[in-house]
Amino acid sequence: MLPDDGRARLLGKLGSARDRMIVTWLYDGGFRIGELCGLHLADLHLRENAECSQVRTAHVHICHREANANKARAKTKHPWDLVNGIVHGGLIRRVSPAMIHTYFAYMTSEYPRTAATGHGMLLVQLSGDQYGQPLSVPGARSMFRRAGLRAGLGRVHPHQARHNFATAVLDAAGGNLMIARDAGGWASTATVDEIYGHTDIHDPQFQAALLKVWSQM
Repeated sequence: MLPDDGRARLLGKLGSARDRMIVTWLYDGGFRIGELCGLHLADLHLRENAECSQVRTAHVHICHREANANKARAKTKHPWDLVNGIVHGGLIRRVSPAMIHTYFAYMTSEYPRTAATGHGMLLVQLSGDQYGQPLSVPGARSMFRRAGLRAGLGRVHPHQARHNFATAVLDAAGGNLMIARDAGGWASTATVDEIYGHTDIHDPQFQAALLKVWSQM
């Protein structure tokens, strides 16, 4: 895991809104880097009572796609579909206020309009010959690693932030394994699945645990 001040140290070494968004979403959302790089704008339902009607609060749908231009894929293949242009299903992940803030900062300052009307993916390259094209997983990992070196954290990896998220949620939920597992979208073994089942993402305890984690970051 990264140290307790790792997030602040990383953010302090980042010059772009996109990179600050990546770090924030890794920490607050527990994303795998492939999930994050594979997101499309259509997957983001960042307001209450979104059209999908699946979750009342702001959330994203992590959808496995084989044909992403950057070859990024979600690890798990939860069923999903487009219904009247609205994404339904996939792996639903809750979104913090900080995640929404960094998203809008990125979209209003750096995101090219041609990307929205073209490939429609969330994370794009911000310079060079491939400007506006989808950011690859290796590209996101390299950014994270360079920021870690500049911050004096050594050769860090995005998955370390996911471990921090899991530990924080587990602590905030009082050791509730269901909440920690489902908050981060961990795939369970058959035995764990049989014993623990699936927590209800509308459960007040689920909401309280996430709010407690987000308020501490």
